[in-house]
Amino acid sequence: MHKSYVIRTGRYTTAQRKAYDSLSFQFLIPVCEEKLDFSKIFNNTNITMEIGFGSGLATAEIAQANQDKNYLGIEVHRPGIGRLLWEIEKRSLSNIKIIEYDAVHVAQKMIPTGSLDAIHLFFPDPWQKKRHRKRRLVKRPFTETLADCLKPGGYLYMVTDWEDYALAALEELSATASLKNSFDGFAPPQPWRPGTRFEQKGLAKSHVIRELYFTKTLCAIKTADTLTDRRH
Repeated sequence: MHKSYVIRTGRYTTAQRKAYDSLSFQFLIPVCEEKLDFSKIFNNTNITMEIGFGSGLATAEIAQANQDKNYLGIEVHRPGIGRLLWEIEKRSLSNIKIIEYDAVHVAQKMIPTGSLDAIHLFFPDPWQKKRHRKRRLVKRPFTETLADCLKPGGYLYMVTDWEDYALAALEELSATASLKNSFDGFAPPQPWRPGTRFEQKGLAKSHVIRELYFTKTLCAIKTADTLTDRRH
């Protein structure tokens, strides 16, 4: 798969740098080639993975409102990681961990099959130029990888302000065998999701916010069980 991100230059404030330098050892998970053992990382195994959390404000708000759940944030932009670490310290949060690396590698190599309760993709990079659309995350076969990471009944929740990406993602997710659309087409706004800076930018351009909410089905597991029964 083509690289799904580029490292963009951005303001790295003193506060963000200080938070990164002082807290990364505590909250960042080292990149590896092995599956993570979430029971050793978190205090329970109710885990939501967020891909590309940006500044991390929405991540921190959701984690603070749901302290019985755990959140794994994937991000490559260090200023955003520093900002989230600053929020973690300010809010005294203990239910967030971060991986500073490409989400494709993390999902393929580090996330155990059937281990996530949810996956959030809030305003992923739309790669609006046609020649760059191959870099979009929400397409097969990566949607199949993400579906494999989910527990049965777990959900994938995507939000975007780019119409063509929303339509393409709806098609790709609908064609992912083990995912089922929880709504008829696009989902209604989920009231628990905080607004984001990218959302405000989209609204300022008169973009329509579109949401997709897909749930992991039991079909794949039932099929595997049936094949096992037949062998016996």
